[in-house]
Amino acid sequence: MILFRKFRVLILMVFLVACTMHIMIDLLPKLEKRAVGVDGGDGGCQCAHHPDGESQGWGKQRARSAAEAGWPNKHTLRILQDFNNDPSSNLTSHSLEKITGAGDRVESLKRMRPSAAKAEDHKPLIGDVSGGRTIPAHGVSRLSALFEHHLYKTDLPPLTDVDTLFNVNTDIRFYPRATGNQGWHNEEGNEEEEEFSPTAEVTAESYPNWLRFHIGINRYELYSRHNPVLDALLKDLVTQRITSVAMKSGGTQLKLIMTFQNYGQALFKPMKQTREQETPPDFFYFSDFERHNAEIAAFHLDRILDFRRVPPVAGRLVNMTREIRDVTRDKKLWRTFFISPANNVCFYGECSYYCSTEHALCGKPDQIEGSLAAFLPDLNLAKRKTWRNPWRRSYHKRKKAEWEVDPDYCDEVKQTPPYDRGTRLLDIMDMTIFDFLMGNMDRHHYETFEKFGNDTFIIHLDNGRGFGKHSHDELSILVPLSQCCRVRKSTYLRLQLLAREDFQLSCLMAESLLRDRLSPILIQPHLQAMDRRLRLVLQVLAGCIEKEGYTGVVEEDLVRDTTTYRSPGHR
Repeated sequence: MILFRKFRVLILMVFLVACTMHIMIDLLPKLEKRAVGVDGGDGGCQCAHHPDGESQGWGKQRARSAAEAGWPNKHTLRILQDFNNDPSSNLTSHSLEKITGAGDRVESLKRMRPSAAKAEDHKPLIGDVSGGRTIPAHGVSRLSALFEHHLYKTDLPPLTDVDTLFNVNTDIRFYPRATGNQGWHNEEGNEEEEEFSPTAEVTAESYPNWLRFHIGINRYELYSRHNPVLDALLKDLVTQRITSVAMKSGGTQLKLIMTFQNYGQALFKPMKQTREQETPPDFFYFSDFERHNAEIAAFHLDRILDFRRVPPVAGRLVNMTREIRDVTRDKKLWRTFFISPANNVCFYGECSYYCSTEHALCGKPDQIEGSLAAFLPDLNLAKRKTWRNPWRRSYHKRKKAEWEVDPDYCDEVKQTPPYDRGTRLLDIMDMTIFDFLMGNMDRHHYETFEKFGNDTFIIHLDNGRGFGKHSHDELSILVPLSQCCRVRKSTYLRLQLLAREDFQLSCLMAESLLRDRLSPILIQPHLQAMDRRLRLVLQVLAGCIEKEGYTGVVEEDLVRDTTTYRSPGHR
């Protein structure tokens, strides 16, 4: 009996020792990390200063975070069936070691050196989001020279209250502290927060950049040529902390709405194809993938063409665990996360096409590229009207649209409002040229701001199906231009300028795209394809001018007044 009691006591002691050792093993890494932080004098900073060590321990960290988040076991045991069997499908041309945790390291340096961070605020975007890359230039930058050309210095008519989307009331003061957000006035890690007094003068310049972008929208453009807010907003898209994520309703493919610390929002399109992959020849245009790099490139192309009708877009490397799964309140999205057999974090969400385990979006191991497009103002504040594109495709495997079989289709369009007056038809021609240069066949609708009626520009939204094929020029995209034979003089002259060897569209695009953090955005064949397509556009216009004369094709718009958007019908 005594031996049995001793045996039970021994078993209990062994159990207690085992529990104590288990607790110590769990606490030891945290104690070591805290000790390292104190010894290093960094005040307990947990930023990733040693990416190699971090990558080695990533699996354990992710396992712990998954357990803490309460992932269902059935999701962690799912098997990924990768649709393209390409182990590098989510890798960029850069090595992962160069980009993993780059944002954290930058933020860490800014916290340790607030004065240096303030100095960087005055640097252009090219130094902020390109990771320190510099543009190789032989002499003067082509892009700078382009924007100094007189065609890129034309003035808008004087803006009145009816020409601006929002009229800023200077009597209404906006206090960031009142919103409960401390990020607007302390984004660079400065511990000395600014004090906002009820009697202090707060101007529109103190608003967050996304709000300043909204305030700057007018009848003629989304943003002005040299607006400093644009670079600041692009930087915000890359650096602002993501506070919540939700799936966007509608659409055929997965898109996420991301909300930032300063309450700005952006539409996130994740990477689905590598830069080198082309659209399969047997794919219909309406079932093609939406490419994140196409959204980025479209913004830069739109700016080089001087349309300024695409909302700002920037590329960002997103941590799928910290910046999507851990911050989303969308249960439908959260439930689709799983760990692949390759030990990568994956998710697929809900949508019409390509939302399944076979088409899951997987990180390397939890980092994924994507494009972030700044939101336009809320529809409750600035309503937009959706228009059916007159040259909309049939979106059918066998049927053709009317414009594909009727060569005189444009004559009918010219007699139909709003194309029978103003500049709407010329806007369609601009959009046609824009889409052809990208190879985008998916332009079924377009939008305008309702406040400006029919006398305003077309917003170039949803460009993800561009840049799919560099080896093929889809001439059917140019049908509106060849049928109508109309173009703005400013557009025509800029196209001729971009075709010159001293500027050259492909070189300008390559230089502009270096500003993006995910550079290179386009491979060289896509850049060369734009030069080839530009020559085709000029050939079509040359044929129109030969047939109808210069004045019958080219619409004067460089010498204009406030009635330009209210001109009489088309010739």
